[in-house]
Amino acid sequence: MPDKTASLAEDDRPVLIILHQETSTPGRAGQMLLEKGYRLDIRRPVLGEPLPDTLQNHAGAIIFGGPMSANDPEPYVKAEIDWISVPLSENRPFLGICLGAQMLVKNLGGKVEGHAEGLTEIGWYPIEATEEGKGLIEWPSMVYHFHREGFDLPAGARLLARGDTYENQAIRYGDNAWGIQFHGELTRAMMHRWVVRGAHRFELPNAQTGDRHLEGRMLHDAPLRNWMSEMLDLVFRRPASAG
Repeated sequence: MPDKTASLAEDDRPVLIILHQETSTPGRAGQMLLEKGYRLDIRRPVLGEPLPDTLQNHAGAIIFGGPMSANDPEPYVKAEIDWISVPLSENRPFLGICLGAQMLVKNLGGKVEGHAEGLTEIGWYPIEATEEGKGLIEWPSMVYHFHREGFDLPAGARLLARGDTYENQAIRYGDNAWGIQFHGELTRAMMHRWVVRGAHRFELPNAQTGDRHLEGRMLHDAPLRNWMSEMLDLVFRRPASAG
């Protein structure tokens, strides 16, 4: 388990936050990082904002989700996928959330694709940590999803949590690269917006209706929130060899 007494503020470099829509925010993941003493450097490549050539001036990076696919042909999508080689080659902390995790998998040579039977995960679904996952952090039993594609397990990646519909739910590559298929960053306001704007997707196979999204938050969000905070501690822990 991560050392909760350690101060993440020892590293005064900002965390690079990569978002995919003009109105997107890092939600409570951003709020938690600020509370832990980090500054945020928010960039949106989709709007033409450049990504740094190195992460030596950042504490690490998070790529968040978005409505696009990691398989889309738009140049900025490919550029983001290729850019993930920066944290990987520099062994800097990296976390991919949903689309961000799928981009990580694509960078590592894995596949991102829909379910063979067309099933989605839109709503609250159970996950189970692997033995390696259990040794790192305490995992919630139910998590929030909003996706129609999943990813396979690239060569060299280790599975940390699995699900029923899409097996690969959380992965680790090397020491400092992490990917999660689900969302722990949503505030209540963000979930309400997603439920309103994404209502047309609730008719997709295996998707839950909006009322179940909101009821599920009342039942399952507290453990997910705790997990999100601990996951950030785990990802952005200060390496013992750092000066």
